Amino acid sequence: MPDRLVHLDQLTIQFDDRPVVDRVDLSVRRGDIITIIGPNGAGKTTLIKAILGIQRISSGQISRPSRLIIGYVPQHLSLEATLPLSVRRFMLLCGQSASACEEALERTGVRHLLDASVHHLSGGEKQRLLLARALARRPDLLVLDEPAQGVDINGQAALYELIRQLRDELNCGVIMISHDLHLVMAATDKVICLNQHVCCSGYPADISHDPAFIETFGHQVAESLAVYHHRHNHNHDLHGDVVTATGHQGTCDHEHH
Repeated sequence: MPDRLVHLDQLTIQFDDRPVVDRVDLSVRRGDIITIIGPNGAGKTTLIKAILGIQRISSGQISRPSRLIIGYVPQHLSLEATLPLSVRRFMLLCGQSASACEEALERTGVRHLLDASVHHLSGGEKQRLLLARALARRPDLLVLDEPAQGVDINGQAALYELIRQLRDELNCGVIMISHDLHLVMAATDKVICLNQHVCCSGYPADISHDPAFIETFGHQVAESLAVYHHRHNHNHDLHGDVVTATGHQGTCDHEHH
């Protein structure tokens, strides 16, 4: 399997002759964590759907290896409220073995919920369940649409840390959408600012200085991000608390300039 997992070349998607995604170039390789940011209606989810192969493109090209395995984590888990469904049954619906499903649940920290009702899970537990379902396929590429949706701030930090760990363990690529710009700056390798077209892209520490970023999000947001840098010298547990190498709780270091 080559390092390059997905390549978009001048990708354009139009609705009623109006470009929703306009001439986007993008490559995702093994080991990448790429986050797409942008205002509402910028075409982020439409672009993700094209990468998944469920959105027809108007022009341009998408290149993928023929045997690429994609794990997808949607923004919401929508289920009929009256449908009885356990975590175990939900996982088995992905078509993987029971052992693969339990291993994935263990890795995302929710194996103890195996016999719980999906309807009774918290927001953070649901997102970890969706991530486990994606992991059960051992994907080459993880595609995450707002993975921290409905998760409290401590849980968000833990979830993003888990995504980084999974990238390292699976040697996969990650592409995700996120609205939480501070967490994006802390948890990703490359940021792409999308507003139908790619306004700007680059390393998190640099992108907040880009005029296109400032035009899209405003000076106040750009200035708040420019002073925020996160040192990845620790891990977080399921509750978002910092855990040191010895397993004891520690503190979270940030740099302010």
